[in-house]
Amino acid sequence: MVIRTITCHHAFNHGAMLQAYALVTYLQSLGHDAKVIDYRPKYMPETQVDMNLVWPPYDYPIIRQLYLIYSLRGKLREQNRRNALEDFFCNYISITYDQYRSIEELRDNPPVADMYIAGSDQIWNTSLKNGADPAFYLDFGHPKRKISYAASFATRDLKSGSERFVSNALHNLDAISVREQSGKDILMTLGYEGQIVVDPVLLLSREQWNELIVDIGKTTNERYILVYDFELKKSPIKPIARRLASLMGYKIYSISPSTSYFGFADKAYYISDPKLFVSLIKHAECVISNSLHGTLFSMIYGKNFFVMDRKDGLNARMQDLLNHYQLNHRLITSDASDEILLADIDYDLVNKRLSADIDLSKSFLQQQIELAQ
Repeated sequence: MVIRTITCHHAFNHGAMLQAYALVTYLQSLGHDAKVIDYRPKYMPETQVDMNLVWPPYDYPIIRQLYLIYSLRGKLREQNRRNALEDFFCNYISITYDQYRSIEELRDNPPVADMYIAGSDQIWNTSLKNGADPAFYLDFGHPKRKISYAASFATRDLKSGSERFVSNALHNLDAISVREQSGKDILMTLGYEGQIVVDPVLLLSREQWNELIVDIGKTTNERYILVYDFELKKSPIKPIARRLASLMGYKIYSISPSTSYFGFADKAYYISDPKLFVSLIKHAECVISNSLHGTLFSMIYGKNFFVMDRKDGLNARMQDLLNHYQLNHRLITSDASDEILLADIDYDLVNKRLSADIDLSKSFLQQQIELAQ
């Protein structure tokens, strides 16, 4: 069967690329011709960093020159970071031959397939432009079946004024599945039913992820805590990481889209691809993050982890995940006690429920595929 998926596959972060890779890889493992629709709307960031430098408004020539050197260095490092992600994208994510830049192009020349799947990740986040893009609700083409898989609204409420658009757009789908309970709650307010399924990265086993990172291996013999922080200076991760490292006697490693914030880390991986991201989690003693996929890969590898509160309204995703697996105590603030920080996760309980959820999610996909035959 020919299956085409659509998601934010070309976003420059590890989780976005890994979830896109995982869903297509899982479908291919079932024997299907599965690819990601290479949809890169103009509002999405481009591969190339803008290297134009703005002349700083300083009176002293030496300060101006130093400022420009510092700015250029930052832009070059960012370009190198994007190149590492782009290499993974080109080598590991199966995409369609045709590339699309707008919903109009998708409607004029839709990918030929038996089935379209929208998802996963924050494709329906109405605070972002993709959440108001008909493409991510499959408003194009005429396959036998259109469904969503693990689509996420990312927050507990739709952006004010977007309710009618989302409600109308969901009519395009023959079946809806979402990634979080909060997403199912939103669907209910709009008069839709939806099934909760796991993020695509959980469809692949630990062994399958090991096959992806086989040429990476362990990068060090040190025992370390891995920090993966999106909020940077707004985040309370830094003092928690330092305290936990002191309690456990471990080093601190960081992986982040920032070069300036992680002076406190013993080792910082700024330029990295998704394979290194997975490998660093696999070999960590503990993971501290405010990232959903940082948390999910910690669960895949049975790691102790902590999730820090986010101030950007995206915590609903992590809260739903932790509530579901009775891991609420892993969502912490900067005043978490030493007792909490030193407690281990009982993965016997977590894995039992996780296994059942993965089976249910695979069954959902299989049923939808059969209906498209």
